[in-house]
Amino acid sequence: MILQKSIQEVIEASKIEEVVGDFVNLRRRGVNLAGLCPFHHEKTPSFYVSPAKNIFKCFGCAKGGTPVQFVMEHENLSFPDAIRYLARKYKIELEETEATPEVLEEQQLVESLYLVNQFASQFFQDQLVLTDKGKTIGLAYFKHRGFKEETIRKFGLGFAPETGDALTRLAVEKGYSNDLLRSLGLCSSSDRDFFRNRVMFPIHNLSGKVIAFAGRIMNKDPKAPKYINSPETDIYQKSKVLFGAFQAKTAIRKEDACFLVEGYTDVISLHQNGIENVVASSGTSLTIGQIRLIKRFTNNLVILYDGDQAGVRAALRGLDLALEEDMAVRVVILPDGEDPDSFVQKVGKEDFSVFIKNNAQDIIQLEAGILLQQSANDPTKRAELIGHIAHTISRVKNPIRRDEYIRNVRELLQVDEGKLVLEINRILQKEVEKFAQRQELEPRGAPASSEQGAGAAPGASEKGIAPEFGDGYQEKDIARLLITAGNKRFDSEEELTVAEYVLMNIEDVLAEFDQPLYKQVVEITYQLVMDKKEVTLDFFLHHPEESIRQLAINLSSSPYEYSENWEKRHDIGLSQNPPEENHRKDAENLIKRFKLRKIRRFKERNAQKMNDLFQANGPDEEIEACMQLHLKLKAIETQLAKELGTVVLK
Repeated sequence: MILQKSIQEVIEASKIEEVVGDFVNLRRRGVNLAGLCPFHHEKTPSFYVSPAKNIFKCFGCAKGGTPVQFVMEHENLSFPDAIRYLARKYKIELEETEATPEVLEEQQLVESLYLVNQFASQFFQDQLVLTDKGKTIGLAYFKHRGFKEETIRKFGLGFAPETGDALTRLAVEKGYSNDLLRSLGLCSSSDRDFFRNRVMFPIHNLSGKVIAFAGRIMNKDPKAPKYINSPETDIYQKSKVLFGAFQAKTAIRKEDACFLVEGYTDVISLHQNGIENVVASSGTSLTIGQIRLIKRFTNNLVILYDGDQAGVRAALRGLDLALEEDMAVRVVILPDGEDPDSFVQKVGKEDFSVFIKNNAQDIIQLEAGILLQQSANDPTKRAELIGHIAHTISRVKNPIRRDEYIRNVRELLQVDEGKLVLEINRILQKEVEKFAQRQELEPRGAPASSEQGAGAAPGASEKGIAPEFGDGYQEKDIARLLITAGNKRFDSEEELTVAEYVLMNIEDVLAEFDQPLYKQVVEITYQLVMDKKEVTLDFFLHHPEESIRQLAINLSSSPYEYSENWEKRHDIGLSQNPPEENHRKDAENLIKRFKLRKIRRFKERNAQKMNDLFQANGPDEEIEACMQLHLKLKAIETQLAKELGTVVLK
């Protein structure tokens, strides 16, 4: 275990321009450095390195962070390994200490599970190529599928013999424990091998370690399942794993797209034909864990499924989850009787790629088309269809993409756009109300004005704007700055705009927004910046959503103006530019005020957690962690308050 002192020393020594410079050719742009983004490989002016803040940020693919985070993301390393990498770079000698007995025992167990699986994987590979049965049954099967020897080695394919305990006996002879074999599902309680007379597909984690197996039966037994899989263990949770992710991750990042197929052989066959950005869900519907795994490398998901009705239905499963994660999802339905494996072997890589390009459908349009066929001319079913589509579109977080879906569905279904928007807004409003109820949020703020009426919540009289609660006033100020000055230069010498500066500084607390409408403004701005479009007041004033238009009107107009008497009659000029002309100062102070509110919220939560741990006589390590976090938050709070000229009372 690396000592905290060593970690801090490495972090303080790491310079973002030097770390990124090892992989990216950087050039000076104002006070920042810029270059070709190493993650999505597109030529873009939006990849920045800020030596002053010691961070990197790409507004093309949304990745950003510290030197440690850059190394973790770029080299696919864990936090400790990234620290070791940087320590070697800066020639810092790390101090490492023994972990606690409990932690050490857990680490040893995990490492032991990996070792046993690696042993089993090598056993299956040896059985495939070194034994007569393996060659005549397993190897013959793979070659019949068209797999070359290099492909078989690349994926570590193997064969489990029919002998009842061959793996178990050899593992015990080599010193591996029966308990570990049983916990991994490699043998039964009676020490019989779990996988017998099956070709074997090892499943790897993102680091390339074998975490589980899938076995396909070789004899025709109607009572036996075609495929069997390892059970879930401490190192294998099926809902968070995709077959082929280890082999595909580099290609997915490079191509900025991920193909999702159903079977193991589909993945392997596509790889062999030069299409490597592909993973398999292994016959299950998509889970949130699997979607987030893909999202680590790309935001673009293309689902390839068989042309039968079961394949189409499978393509629609997990749809809401993918949309909620703001994935751009398309579906390709292959010709009847074809799966990705057979189709790519039939037509080859080039024709396969052309077919994908020409037949990829937006998933909401696909769903609308399928449901439209099912509803035919039945008015009742058609009404249900519109409700179903509205619910699906409401899952889309990105408002710009949501509006595009609405227009497409309107044209396809010939439905009134206003009614569709109304239904979507009704669903979204219900979600907001449910969220507020779960969080037990109570409106608070300044007393209501006489125009609002007695007892009215602050802001309630503004059409389309919900009452302020939580940190709504600070969030509203951020929305104001983005709407009215997002496209302004943050500094005359810098390339960054006000919108880019604000987004870089609030991205880590966006989930803490209390007001959905103001959070939506931030998300809209974020998409505009990523799409390299201007963030203008005119855009918001003409936004298709009325709530956004009304907000833009309210925030860009003010009932107050500076009196001419100060300068004309009393010869007293303003000591600085008004806020609408002083974008840099406005943005800096706004971010400080906003972060001060959020830091205080984090500090309160941490204090409550620490108190609960004390009351429950919790683990010393957790209490110590809370205390360290409290000190860190306190220091940040004090510094922000000092810069803003406010006082910290406690």
